[in-house]
Amino acid sequence: MLRVSRLTDYATLVMTCIAAHPADVLSTAQIADETHLELPTVSKLLKSLSHSALVESFRGVNGGYRLARPAQAISLAEIVEALEGPIGMTECGLADGQCDREAQCGVRGSWQRINNVVDQALRAVSLADMLRPTPVRRKIAVSVTTGEAVTE
Repeated sequence: MLRVSRLTDYATLVMTCIAAHPADVLSTAQIADETHLELPTVSKLLKSLSHSALVESFRGVNGGYRLARPAQAISLAEIVEALEGPIGMTECGLADGQCDREAQCGVRGSWQRINNVVDQALRAVSLADMLRPTPVRRKIAVSVTTGEAVTE
């Protein structure tokens, strides 16, 4: 099964929590309370998200965190990359020269197309989209040939 890590899943919770309060600077404790996550976990996530310039931190008595950009301008792919690194289904999907069998591999091109489809699908969903209630049937159509993702 392909899945993102638990920390990446939690990072989306933290980011949606912060995005739900666009005018506020939220403390780590407030975010932990709203997301029902442990305070050390939230602190660890905020450090990674801050390092990736997805959130801004403020020191002092009224310090805390807020989004570095509007929620509409932050993609789910950016959150995944902040915790997981570059999105890649296989090593060769990221760059040339990552595998000894590259020259003889008959499926590399297919994996690269699949990697592009997954990447495009994650980039097609913004943090603002994550805040909206899920419609009964929302489809993301992805072309395997071109790798383009289109939401319907």
